[in-house]
Amino acid sequence: MELFVYEKSKDGLEGKLPSSEISDSFRPDPSIVGQQRIEILSSSEEDDKSEIRTWFRDTIFLGIDPTPDVIAIATIYFVEGALGLARLAQTFLLKDELHLGPAELSAMTGLFTLPWTIKPLYGFLSDGLPIFGSRRRSYLILAGVLGSLSYTLVGQNFWGMLESETIIPATVACLILSSACIAFSDVVADGIVVQKSRDSDDPKLAGGLQSLCWGSAAIGGLLSAYFSGSLLEVMKPQDVFGITAVLPLVVACIALLIDERPVKGDSMVTADESPLEGAKAQIASLWEAVRRPAIFKPALFLFLWQSTPTSDGAFLYFMTNELGFGPEFLGRVRLIAAGASLFGVWIYNQYLKSKPIKDILFWASIVSAPLGMTSLLLISHTNRMIGIPDSAFVLGDDVILSILGEIAFLPTLVLAARLCPPGVEAVLFATLMSINNGAGAIGTEIGALLTKVLGVTESNFDNLALLTVICNLSSLYPLIFIGWLDEIGSVSEDDIERETPS
Repeated sequence: MELFVYEKSKDGLEGKLPSSEISDSFRPDPSIVGQQRIEILSSSEEDDKSEIRTWFRDTIFLGIDPTPDVIAIATIYFVEGALGLARLAQTFLLKDELHLGPAELSAMTGLFTLPWTIKPLYGFLSDGLPIFGSRRRSYLILAGVLGSLSYTLVGQNFWGMLESETIIPATVACLILSSACIAFSDVVADGIVVQKSRDSDDPKLAGGLQSLCWGSAAIGGLLSAYFSGSLLEVMKPQDVFGITAVLPLVVACIALLIDERPVKGDSMVTADESPLEGAKAQIASLWEAVRRPAIFKPALFLFLWQSTPTSDGAFLYFMTNELGFGPEFLGRVRLIAAGASLFGVWIYNQYLKSKPIKDILFWASIVSAPLGMTSLLLISHTNRMIGIPDSAFVLGDDVILSILGEIAFLPTLVLAARLCPPGVEAVLFATLMSINNGAGAIGTEIGALLTKVLGVTESNFDNLALLTVICNLSSLYPLIFIGWLDEIGSVSEDDIERETPS
């Protein structure tokens, strides 16, 4: 049996020599050779682990070290996107199980958006009212548990404990609660991202974390888009809610990984500040900021721009009841639309970042109005006369409108960020996003009212064409006030980045 001696150099394992080729004076003790070999193998294993960690950091986590709290943040945003799994189930539950009409469904959709209109309140609660000595982790756990409970109640049909007349209000209440839990988790996760960005010495961390969060949510949304429809082909909406109930629990569990400095006792006072006093100061600074014409005029324009009515609820009934599209096809539409939105992001970043924000919003509105009118071809079945199947027309129309919608939405984020003066950046941005969400809810409610007035029901689509025309033409009236953007919207995102000190 030949004895081999393993040699270790600065670069690691170089090779092995048969013991017969080594003189007696250089023949090492066998125990030392074994120890040296173990050291070499241990070093190799550590190198492999380091290479794997580096690969994950550079490939998956966009250059950010995958610490437990970074993994937790990415998971929270992924779950937020994946909760879209219940979106179509919610629609078909209200439509087919609870028998709501187009106007009622649109009205309920607006109600589900309401929790997203008070996002600053969640921030004030999280900052100023710690639970069990925690500002972040405890709220994520609470939101995850309550969100899972609300989905479970709907999924189990309240275990048959409610009377038929109370099922609809109880279901709506649970869906509003689940929406509030998602919004609260989103605000808390945003707060963690802001805190990590502020505390880091790496200037690239802020942009990297935002990209990681957005990318995680987008991946979750893409994965859930198709299955949100295909699952409804083989199970009831309540069963989809039962599956979705697992996702908020993931948030509650992953929150335990977040590295958070505990708050001292129950006094709501940390080592360096009083959160309540900080919240009061933020409210005062926020009020001073929004009183400036340079801020409230653009904010008011964004509100008008987002609050125009929509006919989405009525058109959904037309696609399902008149055209016969099932949940699987609608899930396919959602998937393709999500992919088209990502393509819209690419177009904006490649070709439009150098264009003035005001011009992008103006031309996006001008182009979207006639494109929205193409639905009239589907409503009148003209597409069939020119040889375009209904399904192909819907897919093509959604792709174009999704791309255009994303191109129009990104400048609003840039504009909102530009409106925020130093000192109140986070709270003012959250306020502007809440105004944006509130405007969307108002637009949905106006659309529901128009649907009711025009008599569009689940079986009567005689005035659906008129409703579509009204909604699309009304999207142009905010352009009357586009001059409110002259001061702040006349620059491009590239100009803003060049102005921002590094």
